[in-house]
Amino acid sequence: MEQTSPAPAGPMVARVLPLLGLPHLDRAFDYRIPGDLDEAARPGVRVRIRFAGRLVDGILLERAAATEHPGDLQPLKAVISPEVVYPPRLARLVDSLAEYLGGVRSDLIRAAVPGRHARVERGRTGEPPSWEELGPLAGEAPDLGAWSRYAWGESFVDATLAGAPARAAWQAAPGEDRAARVAELAVAVARAGGGALIIVPDARRVARVEAALRELVAARQITVLTAEVGPEARYRRYLDILHGSARLVVGTRSAAFAPLPGLRLAVLLDDGDDNLVDPRAPYAHAREVLVTRSSQEGCALLLGGWARTAEVADLVRRGWAGSLVPETAALAAAAPALSATADSAVDPDAAPRGRLPAAAYRAATAALRAGAPVLVQVPRRGYQPALACGRCGTPARCPACNGPLGIPAPGPEGAAQPPACRWCGHPVARHRCRECGSPRLRATITGSERTAEELGRVFAPHPVRSSAGERILRRVDDGPRVVVATPGAEPVAEGGYGAVLLLDTWAMLGRQDLRAAEDALAHWLAAAALARPAAAGGAVVVDADAAIPAVAALLRWDPAGAAAAELADRAVAGFPPATRMAAVDGTAEAVRRFLGQLALPAGAEVLGPVDFPPGPRPPAGLTAAETRRALLRVPREHARELGRALRAAAASRALVREERPVRVIVDPARIG
Repeated sequence: MEQTSPAPAGPMVARVLPLLGLPHLDRAFDYRIPGDLDEAARPGVRVRIRFAGRLVDGILLERAAATEHPGDLQPLKAVISPEVVYPPRLARLVDSLAEYLGGVRSDLIRAAVPGRHARVERGRTGEPPSWEELGPLAGEAPDLGAWSRYAWGESFVDATLAGAPARAAWQAAPGEDRAARVAELAVAVARAGGGALIIVPDARRVARVEAALRELVAARQITVLTAEVGPEARYRRYLDILHGSARLVVGTRSAAFAPLPGLRLAVLLDDGDDNLVDPRAPYAHAREVLVTRSSQEGCALLLGGWARTAEVADLVRRGWAGSLVPETAALAAAAPALSATADSAVDPDAAPRGRLPAAAYRAATAALRAGAPVLVQVPRRGYQPALACGRCGTPARCPACNGPLGIPAPGPEGAAQPPACRWCGHPVARHRCRECGSPRLRATITGSERTAEELGRVFAPHPVRSSAGERILRRVDDGPRVVVATPGAEPVAEGGYGAVLLLDTWAMLGRQDLRAAEDALAHWLAAAALARPAAAGGAVVVDADAAIPAVAALLRWDPAGAAAAELADRAVAGFPPATRMAAVDGTAEAVRRFLGQLALPAGAEVLGPVDFPPGPRPPAGLTAAETRRALLRVPREHARELGRALRAAAASRALVREERPVRVIVDPARIG
């Protein structure tokens, strides 16, 4: 039995988690609390400790009256700040996610807790104002009648306002103002005394939700947490949340950790967007964060989108969440006319319409004649953003980073540009196919810039605008014009688009990725939802065969049915979310050693190692050519056992100071 030495009178032992990011040091260490720090050393504060001969930062987890350490305890060097930035509810969340994801707590704390700014703390004097004092609550509560358009919508709203842990998957009707619906519900919750947290994938959608909230409450009553606000403002707003001055919080993925007291409603929009996955270990998804919070804190959860992911379909299948879909009459009144065409653009009559299918050309022409804008969605930005071998058709990849090769737009004087990597920008003037060795290249996808150039000739004199990359349009005026946009960059048109054309659909469906069909349907639905109703002349034309399941789901406007079918297919194949899977990436030798240190749970399978798949980025410090990937698969009920095994193996590996990196991602968004 370990010797236990008594601490001084009172709970003068501090259990501190050092913020080192090392798996074998992801545990609490005991320190003595000096008398002059007794008052400030509270659980949840940042402290300074001496660890392995150097001063490091840590989080004080708890105080204790005794320690199991046999020797003398080192004293705390300082309490960095008296602010309790790591409250118990956040600690429970981080502990659960670290175990589930096989990660290190300090990595999650880095994402959850903003860096300290002393100037912010010095500027806080006296009691902070309450949320009600930040702005007038004039007028009546928001009208929530629009939720009656959805099956069980009113029941979900009533349960949420009553404080019940209602959970639902919401598929918005075409043309729905999702930001307005979410804002109305969140403000109603805040007026009733609860906290509401709204998470969206990017700053553009944050701006839409914030604008909708400002229609109902004062600007000071809205707390925005994004990277764009800057570190000092982010820390100030984080303290506002901790001290109860914030009830309405809207932000991007890291805001999912915001420790709102009295959280009653959490909302996540478009959970299939890759922006919601933290690009740093342990690669937490905002959906996992909010699902865990809903279970731990008993808050309502709304997972909304035009489409539905297989992960959300699994929550519905298990009865953990309900389903909010448009009523039949509401859907019929709002939906545009949907049609598919699989005819070829290469025919004797194609010259006037370029590469547009005949049905798409007719729909666009009719909309322009009626004075309505036209939206054209293409899968990639740029000029010719995807190249393949001219002999065997193998996609052309960058030899440095495994990124896709493309041809940039012509220079200022119209000079042709050599192929270059779309990820790292490295020019590759002498490419050779890795499969057959041929130097020939051909374009496989026409980008937004080249498409806009072509449509400018087809639909002259109507203006053609492009929305992609760093030049994204937020809104376009009504009137005859053509907008070429990439997925996620579609601007909203006043009154809706008269026609929406979905081109190059094979480029989305043909990707070698588990989520190819799911992503394609989500992008199509998002664009089609911007069209006018069929009664107002709105039309959507998808350039694909109507027999393809994803296309058929679009034509029926049935995202819930498509997600259920996708989930069933994944279950048969043994892929997430029907199973729990982890990807282990590294050199062949490093992956082999890591797998040898794993104590996998019962029923686990090891797939590979195999060559690193095209698409995902390799681990830092490795090239795609030297990277191998192994997949670990376990039954869903053994998910936490897998996470614990991964944590233990990572800790063992850190002790022997392996030089070559190994990256572990649990349920990766891109399996390959």
